[in-house]
Amino acid sequence: MRRIVAGLFVSLDGVVEAPETWHFPYLNDEMDQAVTAQMAASDALLLGRRTYEIFAAHWPHQDAADPLAATLNAVPKYVLSTTLTAPTWQHTTVLAGDPRQELTRLKQQPGKDIGVSGSPSLVSWLLREGLLDELNLLVDPVMLGSGRRLFEDDAGPIPMTLTDSATFSTGVLNLTYTRA
Repeated sequence: MRRIVAGLFVSLDGVVEAPETWHFPYLNDEMDQAVTAQMAASDALLLGRRTYEIFAAHWPHQDAADPLAATLNAVPKYVLSTTLTAPTWQHTTVLAGDPRQELTRLKQQPGKDIGVSGSPSLVSWLLREGLLDELNLLVDPVMLGSGRRLFEDDAGPIPMTLTDSATFSTGVLNLTYTRA
């Protein structure tokens, strides 16, 4: 059975919004290897509508020689949305039915992990619904003070188990959690 695995950049105070504005000073080879390994373990991408729209406006227009662009453009993409009706990014399927059924069906198909990038509302929902199998957080050593946080709603306690951790030379923590 496939797993749903989310990877997010997060500040010390829990902000996940707009990492392109604060995350890049901490990018190095260690982080690149961690992100690349997570992507290599996935053969599909699950996105929320807002993250999909941001990615779809950017990645199809990048140089095909860029390995990240090539991967993101080629991989099957699934968008959980009731409002997106005409996806423009190649290899995109909108999951507009019952989200629980749609994701359970995807998890039962053969293949590697289903990766989730960004999409904090989706990640929070997946956690609350018990559908997220692994949460990978790259915690940057910066306090932002404001911005969208991963856990803004009252989800109640969701016990997690730390299964792996590493500290990068930039001070970034690479934390991997599964449900307890």
